[in-house]
Amino acid sequence: MLFAKMNILWILLALVVVLVYSSCKQPQKETTETSTYEKPRVPDWHKNAVIYEVNLRHFTAENTFKSFEAHIPRLKEMGIDILWFMPINPVSVKNRKGELGSPYSIGDYYKTNPEFGTMEDFKHMIQAIHDAGMYIIIDWVPNHTGWDNPWITEHPDWYTKDKDGNIIDPIDYNTGKSWGWTDVADLNYDNSEMRLGMIEALKFWVNETGIDGYRMDVAHGVPVDFWVQCADSLYALKPLYMLSEGEVPEIVNNGTFIADYGWEMHHLLNEIAKTQGANRKSAAQLVQGNVVEGDKKEQAKKTALDIDALLAKKSTQYSKGYQMQFTSNHDENSWAGTEFARMGAGHKAFAVLTATFNGIPLLYTGQESAMDKQLEFFKKDSIPWGDYSYAGFYKALYDLKHRNQALWNGTHGGSLVKIPTGNDENIYAFTREKDGDKVVVIINLSAQKQKAIIGGDNATGVYTNIFTEEKQELKKDDVLELNAWDYVVLSTK
Repeated sequence: MLFAKMNILWILLALVVVLVYSSCKQPQKETTETSTYEKPRVPDWHKNAVIYEVNLRHFTAENTFKSFEAHIPRLKEMGIDILWFMPINPVSVKNRKGELGSPYSIGDYYKTNPEFGTMEDFKHMIQAIHDAGMYIIIDWVPNHTGWDNPWITEHPDWYTKDKDGNIIDPIDYNTGKSWGWTDVADLNYDNSEMRLGMIEALKFWVNETGIDGYRMDVAHGVPVDFWVQCADSLYALKPLYMLSEGEVPEIVNNGTFIADYGWEMHHLLNEIAKTQGANRKSAAQLVQGNVVEGDKKEQAKKTALDIDALLAKKSTQYSKGYQMQFTSNHDENSWAGTEFARMGAGHKAFAVLTATFNGIPLLYTGQESAMDKQLEFFKKDSIPWGDYSYAGFYKALYDLKHRNQALWNGTHGGSLVKIPTGNDENIYAFTREKDGDKVVVIINLSAQKQKAIIGGDNATGVYTNIFTEEKQELKKDDVLELNAWDYVVLSTK
């Protein structure tokens, strides 16, 4: 009898253990079920966001996380949503170029650059950014590391080597020769352990600091299948904003990135500016209204019509996501020249275009102050902040983007529909419309006065000019006279 009772007790105890274990496991089951998502797993706030690139090395005299915090309120007021910080990691000392080295020569993937501040300083700044209703993505360098990165000694097999077993700097996949980036060592993506190590480092910053995504440097130099592997791991953590530096449709179409660079469009806009006579020698001449003709010898003239051809090409290449549009960034500024040098008197016209195109607009450090200065890349430089003379210009464009759904990013916005003007070689005119919101953009992309005759019916209506705040009605066959590089932006709200 006692034996029978003991058996019953053991059975009851076993049932209790099973029930407790099942109840403990239940939350994991719910987590698994809710972790199903479609790539890219993007936060809702991306749909009408604007990006600002922070070159922290030059941003303030102190060039620290703490000193940057003072700029957060004014950037928020200007309409910035996403702050993209150039690499915040330590810069390698070995083989470095210049006094401070390239910020893209990473000394340690798990640390902050001591010149910028501590990890706690970084987290404090992130909290300030989030408290302001803004978001932060950091620049990540997956293609290579600095020569004194711990991985060099701990995992030498994670690097590309020559026939003699020596670690090498990155090779240009177009030519098979060195890029000339002798201050960095090339990572070997044939090594599966290295891939996992890279993903763990990426997860660290998401989990430990709460960043909102990444801008991936030289994304086009890393195998596509790694990006799939990487995105699967990162998107499992939370929705993230993933921006690719390259222009590779495959890694946007497969959902690993929500956006990439509109490099080809940017270069076309530079060419239009050059061949249409926008280039000049000094900013002072622009301020006085004296445009210096660019050298147009031996270069085919590019016009507004070439934009349509390129958009048509992109529509066949991309089935997902959108591109980042810009008139400057750190590479262009330091190596190709400021927007004043490249686009001359047309720089504002092209800024209007890139802010109203389908895609996410980018503003680079100092552009809100009409910075006509190429910033040093390998040593400390200073930004002539002045009175932020262009802040109101950009604020008008970005406030419009926030409130008018027609300009929202990707599928959240309206399609670009051209307005016939009878002068489409020089005038780039279009409407965008979404859920009753509408925008009309008319830009003279030439150095001469032009007339635009409003054709069709898609532009007709009563609008508000976003720069003058005056009401303006457009009717079919209306004639608009535009000065050189002039622009009109009209909105229904």
